[in-house]
Amino acid sequence: MKINLVDKEKKLKSGLEIIILDDLNNTKDKKVLKTLNFEAKDECCELLLQSSKIYVGCEANDYDSIAIAVATAIKKFTSTTLKSAKIHLKDTKNLKAVVEGALLADYKFTNYKSEQKKIKKQEFNIVVDEVNKKLEDTLNESIIISEAVNKVRDMVNTTPGDFYPEIMAETAKDIAMETELECKILDEKYLEENSMNAMFSVGIASVHESKLIHLAHKPKNAKKKIVLVGKGLTYDSGGLSLKPADFMTTMKSDKSGGCAVLGIAYAVAKLNLPIELHAIVGAVENMIGGNAYKPDDVLTAKNGKTIEVKNTDAEGRLVLADCLCYAQDEIEDIDYIFDYATLTGACVVGVGEYTTGIMGNNQKLKQEAVKHALASGEYATSLDFNRFLRKTIKSDVADINNIASTRYGGAITAGIFLDNFIKEENKDKWIHFDIAGPAYVEKAWGYNPFGASGAGVRMTLEFFKNLK
Repeated sequence: MKINLVDKEKKLKSGLEIIILDDLNNTKDKKVLKTLNFEAKDECCELLLQSSKIYVGCEANDYDSIAIAVATAIKKFTSTTLKSAKIHLKDTKNLKAVVEGALLADYKFTNYKSEQKKIKKQEFNIVVDEVNKKLEDTLNESIIISEAVNKVRDMVNTTPGDFYPEIMAETAKDIAMETELECKILDEKYLEENSMNAMFSVGIASVHESKLIHLAHKPKNAKKKIVLVGKGLTYDSGGLSLKPADFMTTMKSDKSGGCAVLGIAYAVAKLNLPIELHAIVGAVENMIGGNAYKPDDVLTAKNGKTIEVKNTDAEGRLVLADCLCYAQDEIEDIDYIFDYATLTGACVVGVGEYTTGIMGNNQKLKQEAVKHALASGEYATSLDFNRFLRKTIKSDVADINNIASTRYGGAITAGIFLDNFIKEENKDKWIHFDIAGPAYVEKAWGYNPFGASGAGVRMTLEFFKNLK
């Protein structure tokens, strides 16, 4: 769907008009809307064909409410054969929400349908009092952000048979070529030679070789140097600690953290943000076989820490451990380290399937991350470490266990595990994002479709845009 920013003086061809309502008394169509049981509430929508209008309810004037309202209306518009729709935007502060709500709602993943529907050429015109450069810049920025989110959705939704570590590496190369990012792909030989035994062990039973992906954006006069690390489990069977069948059907989504990192790197390069960005992904497939790593194994990570394996289904933290060590060994003078992973079901249980759990040692930094997440339209909350949960991952055999001795607080103990692989000088610069809930949801919500949502992209870009 094409989006245009239009000056109100310009005459448009007739098309649907989208009207956002917070009060039924604000429209001449009050009577007919009441007859249709329409309420000025979120996700209430009515198409009045005779008057060529789409009415949609909205309960607040914040980003998320506006974006959801526009998304609801766009879904109704795209279900018709009409070629154009317009909205009169009085408050241009809502332009970002309107654009992103429209483009994120218009997303469809139909790659595996045997009958492909012809893509309809439809336009969405946003009418403002006066088009200016600031509004045009906001439009272009929001389009790029939406493209990045939808790229991530495509990657995550692609099946494990079509998206394994080698393909993830090729996708990273394509992104680098399109955006002029530096690109480095390292193989299992590198992992072995550089003592990255935790990551190497997770992928050892797969027929697909593990890949360490490193993209870099290095503009002149960068304000900050930031490292992003993503869990790229292209499929997770659970390993020898095999998952129940019902829990395997969505495990193509276990690469969501790595895909988010690639999507963020794409957007940072397209927007040419003044930061030096290093995007690192551990692309691995966790499978079973005679050579698979086992419960009771002791693995040595890149920083020399020894890890007793209690459960091979707690594999993402092993991959992240070595990737975090790699990042800190290879990159100097880092300002921030963010990692992203669909790490724990415990996070979903604790905060729900729509919310990201944010962890780390720096309370102020976590609060900033939560603030920017909410401003971007993503839901997030802070989860705190504590000294008592730290004790639960101690091992009698090795330095630490890969799972805790308690079944409670699993999201936090996973974050504490990762903290063991953050150098002392970087402790206050690091944040862990557990996106297990919102990354992949098996029903549509707001402007997100069934499946992948692209969680992590918008919140991180909002953080970057507000760096000082």
